[in-house]
Amino acid sequence: MKRFIQGEHRSQAILLPECLDDYITETNPVRVVDVFVDELNLAQLGFDGVNPAITGRPSYHPSILLKIYIYGYLNRIQSSRRLEREAQRNIELMWLTHRLAPDFKTIANFRLENGKAIRQVCKQFIELCRRMHLFTEAVVAVDGSKFKAVNSRDKCFTQAKIKFRMQQVEAHINQYLMALDTADQHEGHQPAIKSIRLTERLAELKQQMQALQAIEAQSQLTPDKQVVLTDPDARFMATSKSGGGMVAYNVQTAVDTQNHLIVAHEVTNNASDRSQLTNMSVQAQQAMGVNQITAYADKGYFKSEEILASTQVGVTPLVPRPLTSGNRAEGLYDRKDFIYLADKDEYRCPANQALIKRYTSFEQGKVLHTYWSSSCKSCALKSKCTPSTERRIRRWEHEAVLDEMQSRLNAQPDAMLIRKQTVEHPFGTIKSWMGATHFQTRGLEKVSTEMSLHVLAYNLKRVIKLLGSAALIQAMQSGLKHC
Repeated sequence: MKRFIQGEHRSQAILLPECLDDYITETNPVRVVDVFVDELNLAQLGFDGVNPAITGRPSYHPSILLKIYIYGYLNRIQSSRRLEREAQRNIELMWLTHRLAPDFKTIANFRLENGKAIRQVCKQFIELCRRMHLFTEAVVAVDGSKFKAVNSRDKCFTQAKIKFRMQQVEAHINQYLMALDTADQHEGHQPAIKSIRLTERLAELKQQMQALQAIEAQSQLTPDKQVVLTDPDARFMATSKSGGGMVAYNVQTAVDTQNHLIVAHEVTNNASDRSQLTNMSVQAQQAMGVNQITAYADKGYFKSEEILASTQVGVTPLVPRPLTSGNRAEGLYDRKDFIYLADKDEYRCPANQALIKRYTSFEQGKVLHTYWSSSCKSCALKSKCTPSTERRIRRWEHEAVLDEMQSRLNAQPDAMLIRKQTVEHPFGTIKSWMGATHFQTRGLEKVSTEMSLHVLAYNLKRVIKLLGSAALIQAMQSGLKHC
């Protein structure tokens, strides 16, 4: 093997380097993890086992196990069994844990028993970023994404699916009953084993029907009429208009537009985003330490009450209104063609006629004013306006809030592009780290802990990219003590 780079013989004694620290460069991210955990007040954050018991077998310090998990999620290693193997062979992890190698059960129990404290660690890093002045613009993009739960679609039952399955089982029962009658009529000409097999299969189908009836009764007790067997907290969520979907959790995030850090996140089992705008914006406000914040969101977050509530707590929302009317497709004037005159409290139609406020109603918790003109019947543009007697416009009592938001959107034509570039990349990155299975734990609380570790790993990598390992270590040593 001449003319090739030669390796050392496996039996050769290694003299240098003499210590494990020489294998870890000064810019290695593992040094950031080491300093970050060492500077945390684990007892104040709520970790168990910070003060060891006087008697019994000695335990691992929580800092060792926390370092293992943060290192694992930074390097796309989420399984406790894989972390156990890495602790025994990975030089970086040996350096980080001082060559301690806990078994997989100890590692898994740490995450199970310290979920709330781990989520606080994620918030602690955001607090450090705030002290480092990484959130000076106070602008975030809010979005949600579906993450697969540990539950197959076969183990998830909706009302429609239960009905369909029961119809299937009932049809199969009728088929087997007919086949059993036929077998009885030909008794003596066919082997008895066929009748026995048909009877056994019929009994199995009846058991399936009883199980489905029990699931149906259980579904009536849940708000969304769903029963999920493997992970009861997960829910079936549609992912396309064609009816495709998966059993998942809806993860909400607020990402700052300046440095693209995830400043706030929350795992929910509500498939809709419409009630999350104020919640996520307020969490972002608190994390960034500001009273006023601008929040970008897509049309899935458009809900009049949410937009009003967010403006009342210091949030400036920018959410496009979804196009729900089919008038444009039918060649009729859209509501945008009617101009509201605030000083007169009336609308001006394309025919330059005034739509006057006629009455006020209360529907679905909202006060609505209805406007129309008396000139509609004789209007030359009526065929392009409405097939009804007159064109009526309904206006919410707080519609001015929506009009102001639309004016801001018109002044920022690239608002939705900024939102997309800011908030969708973190979702894609984290899902790539997770792999095809996404979450590995079950239950809303455990899944929230798992997501917090992913968010912490993402933010750590992002800040290391922005500042470098040395600058971040220095900031941690001076900043975390005051958090």
